[in-house]
Formats: sequence, C-alpha cells, structure tokens
Amino acid sequence: MANSTATPNLLTDPGFLFWAPVSSAAPSNTVAGSVFTDAWPVAWINLGATDSGSDFTYQLQVQPRTVAEFLDPIQWATVSREGKMAFALKNWTLTNLKKAMNGGSLTVVSGTGATTLNTYTPPTPGAEVRCMIGWESLDATVRMIAYQTINASQITMSNDKAPASVSIPVEFNFEVPSSGIPFQFWSAGTVRG
Repeated sequence: MANSTATPNLLTDPGFLFWAPVSSAAPSNTVAGSVFTDAWPVAWINLGATDSGSDFTYQLQVQPRTVAEFLDPIQWATVSREGKMAFALKNWTLTNLKKAMNGGSLTVVSGTGATTLNTYTPPTPGAEVRCMIGWESLDATVRMIAYQTINASQITMSNDKAPASVSIPVEFNFEVPSSGIPFQFWSAGTVRG
C-alpha cells in the first residue's frame, strides 16, 4: 500500500485581536457548524487593523543534566519558558497608545465632538497595568487568550512620507496569572482538533 499525505488544514489570514482588563470573562466558546458562533464579551475591545497581522511566540529553555559516566545528557530539564504576542496597531489613537504604554491617564481637557482636546500621560514606573490579549482566526475556527500580559516592546513611531503610515508596535509578554495558566487555545469542529 502506498503512503499518502492528507491535505493540510491551513490557518491563513491575520484574524482579529482583542484587548481586555485582567480577569475579564472569556468567550463562552459556543460552536455550531464547526465555527465559533458566540461574540467576545463586552469587556473585550477589538484592537483593529495591524501592519502585517500578529506573531505568537512561545519558547521553552532547557539545560542538560549530565553525569560523569555518559557523554550525552541523561535528561533535559526545563529551566524557563516565555510567550508573547507581537503586532503593530494601525489604528493610531490615544486610547491604543494608552494600551501600548500599559496604562496611564487619558483625559479630555476641553471641548466636545470636533472641538475636543485630549491629553495622554504615561504611567509612572511600577504603576503599569496588565491586560489580557485575545485572538480569533478569520474563519472563526481557532481562538487564543493570554490571561495576563504586559507590553515590553520599544515603541518607535516612524513618521515617514507617503505611502507609509504610523503604527504603534507592541509585544505583549505573557505572565503567570492567579490561575497558573498563561494562555490557552481553542478550536471549533473536528478539522482543527
């Protein structure tokens, strides 16, 4: 009998990114017709468009355990792990800048509507606010939540000539929340299981 390879279940397109305060309720993950049919709870804010989608990174660090009698390690021990979500927000608002700066103060100085004057002040060191980051695939078959994160990227905003536009780069590093679970993925239907 000849070997064969099944057609892969590709995951394509940038999907949707969400932001919420730590300890916000997660989606109920209702599935019908092999897709998620429930909306994200009201606390979750859609972050909008990005430069080129998002990057989920997860890395495990291991070190060898050795003994004098063997040249090869007898075991590899986990010494650390870290995960993060990185993306560049295209929706340039003070509200998104506040999320990227891990909090701070956004205040209406004066006016209303078209005459509104706003000001943003970053948080003092040590007063940064953690958040949750969510992601859902465009086809509504995969979801991910990082339960406690902090942005640790260098925020550089390049004001270049057209056709360039300014982005707000972020890199939300995962921390261990009170549940002990830094992140989770869910899939809808049997194809992605």
